[in-house]
Amino acid sequence: MGVRIFSGAAVAVISFLLVFAGGLPLLAALLVVSCIAYRELTHATGVHQGNGINGLETTGYLIIVCYYGILWLDQKLYFQNGVQTMYFFGLSCVLLGGMMLMMAVYVFTFPKFRAEQVMTAFFELLYAPVMLSCIYLTRSLPGGLYVVWMIFISSWVCDTCAYFTGVAFGRHKMAPVLSPKKSIEGAVGGIVGSAVFGALFGFLFQGKVQISELTAVVSEAVPVIFAVIAAVGAVISQIGDLAASAIKRNHEIKDYGKCIPGHGGIMDRFDSVIFTAPVIYALAVLVLM
Repeated sequence: MGVRIFSGAAVAVISFLLVFAGGLPLLAALLVVSCIAYRELTHATGVHQGNGINGLETTGYLIIVCYYGILWLDQKLYFQNGVQTMYFFGLSCVLLGGMMLMMAVYVFTFPKFRAEQVMTAFFELLYAPVMLSCIYLTRSLPGGLYVVWMIFISSWVCDTCAYFTGVAFGRHKMAPVLSPKKSIEGAVGGIVGSAVFGALFGFLFQGKVQISELTAVVSEAVPVIFAVIAAVGAVISQIGDLAASAIKRNHEIKDYGKCIPGHGGIMDRFDSVIFTAPVIYALAVLVLM
């Protein structure tokens, strides 16, 4: 338990410093984390074969690097011209081109890979690298220095509150086959805890966050807006946690990796963040920008 607490605290501190810095340091860190997460997924699901990396994995890493390169270039243009010109076009090109490239590997190495391995490898690009990049996208928004923390409030605060609420009051199993220790009471506690932390965060920093014209009439209610965003994010984060657990159950593994002592791999520690990040990004754009 001591190792788990220490490594968890270390991850939290490093994450705080990188998110606070933003820009290229955050983007580079997310690129590394995404590659590690992709490796963990390919090993867990059987895309990886043998000792070295294969053609599908190599193609996946290439797509990840190209995607993050598009993000970096898009933000440079955004800060220079005030208009995001490349992201969605670049995302479409990278993902569609990447899919065709993976299919080319499948065709020219046939019958080395099965069709389901190709589809799984492509899915894993979306599951971890693209969804994790929403941390950077949220941080890059006007007021993103403050809004981005809602991702972690909705995931890590939710996890903590859900754990202690479940231990104290848990009676009804939420997913008895998939995760016997999780309870409905714990899930509710996680959502309520995230909402409370979100409201407190909104109260402390309401003067720092830009409000859109749509919500300007309730600008004095920024804590309420943040509470709702945190609560929605908390619901999604628990789905993300269970989704990662389901993949592990399907493939009969305990942890995705060993890079975080006491926690497992990147996918074990960031499973809820992966789902929460795109939701908070979307809500921030729709409600706050």
